[in-house]
Amino acid sequence: MAHRVSDIAAALGARFAGQGEVMVIGAAEPALATSDHLAMAMDPKYARGLAEGQARVAVLWEGADWQALGLEAAIFAPRPRLAMSGLTRLFDPGPGLAAGIHPSAVIDATAQIGAGASIGAFVVIGPGVRIGARARIDSHVSIARNARIGEDALLLAGVRICTEVTIGDRFVAMPNVVIGGDGFSFVTAEKSHVENVRETLGDAGDAPPQAWLRIHSLASVTIGDDVEIGANSTVDKGTVRDTRIGRGTKIDNLVQVGHNVIVGEDCLLCAQAGVAGSTRVGNRVVLGGKVGVADNLFVGDDVVAGGGSVITSNVPAGRVMLGYPAVQMTTSIEMYKASRRLPRLIEKFAALESAVKVLIDKDRGAGS
Repeated sequence: MAHRVSDIAAALGARFAGQGEVMVIGAAEPALATSDHLAMAMDPKYARGLAEGQARVAVLWEGADWQALGLEAAIFAPRPRLAMSGLTRLFDPGPGLAAGIHPSAVIDATAQIGAGASIGAFVVIGPGVRIGARARIDSHVSIARNARIGEDALLLAGVRICTEVTIGDRFVAMPNVVIGGDGFSFVTAEKSHVENVRETLGDAGDAPPQAWLRIHSLASVTIGDDVEIGANSTVDKGTVRDTRIGRGTKIDNLVQVGHNVIVGEDCLLCAQAGVAGSTRVGNRVVLGGKVGVADNLFVGDDVVAGGGSVITSNVPAGRVMLGYPAVQMTTSIEMYKASRRLPRLIEKFAALESAVKVLIDKDRGAGS
C-alpha cells in the first residue's frame, strides 16, 4: 500500500520538508532504495548510500540538508529507532491470514470463538477454550482444554497453548512457541548427590544410585496483556501456582522460562536467555542474549544483565550486571582489565623471583 510523505510524518509525529504528496510503497536501505521507497538514512554515515540508490524521499537525521542530498522530500527523526518502530508498523502487511475458519480446523463444540476470528488450516481447539474477538490463528496451532486467550491475538504456525493457560489481549506468539508444558522438576527417594553438592558446595557425598521421580505440574501459566513471545521459546507451567508473565513483556526466540517463575511488566528477555524455576524477575528487567538466571532467586526492578551473564545470587533493583558469575558491570570491567594484565604480572613476578634468588644465593655464598 502506498503512503504520502505528509501522512507518514503525521503518523510518526515528525516534521517533514519538501513535497509532501510524494507516494512511497515501502522502506529500504539507502543504497538499495528505488524511486518508490522511503530510504532509511537516519545517521550521517548512511548519506553516501543515498547517492548509490534511487530514493526521492528519505528519513534523515536532524539538521540534514535534504536538498543537497538530491531529495524531493525528507522526514526528520530525532529518535531513529522510535521512527523505525512507527515506520515498520505502518508498512507491515501482516501475516495475511484468510478471514473465517478453515474447513480442516477441528474445534470442540464447547469452545467459544470471538467475532472476527481467523483460524487457519489444521488448527485444533479443545473443550472449554475461549478465544477473544479478532484473533488470528495460523495453521497447525493447538489450543488445549480450558485455555483462555484475549482479544486481537496473533498465533503463528505451530504454536502450542496447553491446558488451563490464561493469556491477555494482543498476545503475539511466533512459530512453535509452547506455553504451559510441564516444569522440569524431579526428586529422588533419598538425598541425592545433587542435594549434597548444593549443601556442601562441592562434595557429592556417598548418595546411592537412584531413579528420578517427577514432581507433576498442577498449575498453569498466566500471561498479561501486550506480551510477545519469539519463535521456539517455552514457558513452563507452575507446580501448584501459575507461572506468570507480566503485561508488556517481550520475549525473544529460544528463551526458556521455568516453572513457578514470575516475570514482571515491560521486561525484555533476549535470545537464549533462561530463567530457572521459582525465580522472581521484577519490572522493566532486561536480560541480554544467553543470560542465565539460577533458580529461587530475586532480580529487582530495572536490572540490566549484559549478554552471556550468569546470575547466581539475588540482584538488587537498578543494578547493571555482567560476567559469570554476574557482578556489577563496573566491577566486571575492572576484573577483565586485571585478567588482561595477568600475563605481564606473572612475567614481572618471575623476574622478581629470580632476582631475589640471586641475592639469596650471594648472601649464602658470602656467609660461607
